[in-house]
Amino acid sequence: PSSTIAIRYVLFAAIATVANLAAQEAVIRLAPPAALALSIGAGTVVGFVVKYVLDKKWIFFDRFTSHREEARKLSLYGLFSVVTTLVFWGFEVAFWTIWRTDVAKYAGAVLGLAIGYVAKFMLDGAFTFRERNA
Repeated sequence: PSSTIAIRYVLFAAIATVANLAAQEAVIRLAPPAALALSIGAGTVVGFVVKYVLDKKWIFFDRFTSHREEARKLSLYGLFSVVTTLVFWGFEVAFWTIWRTDVAKYAGAVLGLAIGYVAKFMLDGAFTFRERNA
């Protein structure tokens, strides 16, 4: 990708990461007994929505073509998000399990998200937001 797109992608990944972690922290403060699972789930949803909107508009410059095509894009984006989210969750849970601290949990989350975002960019560019010929 061009350097401008790469810089923008990193910035948007950071924005989505902050949104993800902020949502996790909000859940931890609101529901401490079930904090880990609920916080990871809430953060994932928030991060997904933020990242999809930013990627669609400002990374891949994707425009609406048809409802069917939009459903295809959203489905692929979601599928690839699930795959890369497993990487993110794996790191976050592993770090928390090993060190059992919030700092470790968030460090694992950031590392897992970074790895996932790189893979996600490659998958979305190749499959989700590419021009399709009829």
